[in-house]
Amino acid sequence: MRISVKKLTAGVVGCGRGGQLSLQALADSEFYAPIAAADLRSEIGDELRKKFPGLRIFADFREMFATCPTDVVCVSTYPPTHEEIAVEALKLPLEAILVEKPIADTVASGRRILDFIKQSKVPLAIPHGLMVKRCPLEIIERVRNGEIGELKLVEIQSPRFDIMSAGIHWLQFSINLNSNHPVESVLAACDKTTRTYRDGMKVETVAVTSVQLVNGVRIVMYTGDTIRSNGRRQSDVTFRILGSAGQIEFWGWQPDYYLVSPAFPHGKLLEPEEQPVSVHRRHLENLIPMLRSKEPDYSLPESSLKALEICEAAYFSAKHGVEVRFPFAEFTLPEPSDWQPGTPYLGEQNARDGRYL
Repeated sequence: MRISVKKLTAGVVGCGRGGQLSLQALADSEFYAPIAAADLRSEIGDELRKKFPGLRIFADFREMFATCPTDVVCVSTYPPTHEEIAVEALKLPLEAILVEKPIADTVASGRRILDFIKQSKVPLAIPHGLMVKRCPLEIIERVRNGEIGELKLVEIQSPRFDIMSAGIHWLQFSINLNSNHPVESVLAACDKTTRTYRDGMKVETVAVTSVQLVNGVRIVMYTGDTIRSNGRRQSDVTFRILGSAGQIEFWGWQPDYYLVSPAFPHGKLLEPEEQPVSVHRRHLENLIPMLRSKEPDYSLPESSLKALEICEAAYFSAKHGVEVRFPFAEFTLPEPSDWQPGTPYLGEQNARDGRYL
């Protein structure tokens, strides 16, 4: 494969859906040239050779790093493997790195990855699509400018997806919508009767997750197989953003949103002009100014890690039936309780009268 010397060479580890999105984005970009890919599945390699002629295919990422080192590495395997691969990639003379979301399967692992990348001063992309699409970015701008008054509630209805696979996108967007205010607590309930898995992770059948931020804003997210959206459209996902002077409804990956505000008291459907390139390409090309300035911006990865912390806390809350106070790393699980809400109180010791709180 002939490439311009000005292009950054790139290798992709893991060539499932996310990895192939990165490969296509790299191939389409004027700044990158994909020259190597690693995947355990031989049939994937056969497909990639047809689509990307000249691409070197490896069964093991270590062999790829040793024999075909690149300027950029995209880590697109399933989350529990991200840390090992990212650490090995950073041993190369790396210019930049992309790690698929979630950055890891646990907050602790994600923090280690992010801290190691920061120490290496390498720009990092985590391809949350909502963070580069014009529609959600315009919504964030309007909310931060106070166009719907003081933000009060973000309600998310996400059918057929779970807290981790889609919810991490929705939560990361909601965190940015609220100017990255800290989380105070998380309370969640999960049904698990159908033993569902998705993207290599065990997930809930249906769940509700309630997040309270320190400024009083609440995020309430419904996920799972039986959730139905009740917004203006019967789409796959509905966001309802309520403020003291208006509200916004939008539909995840859709290109438009509905705004009710003092400027549009009867409501208005708005559709910002969108870029004609893929979200993975936008994330990868957003790394270029950081490379030129030598000043990596880790604000998006930090908010992604915060979203992962909410996801982990939600599953922990559902498992143990407790409200998780933040920071999650400092939370101590209370002693087990035999207290059963909804049953008669029989004068047990060590109880408190809720009438006098």
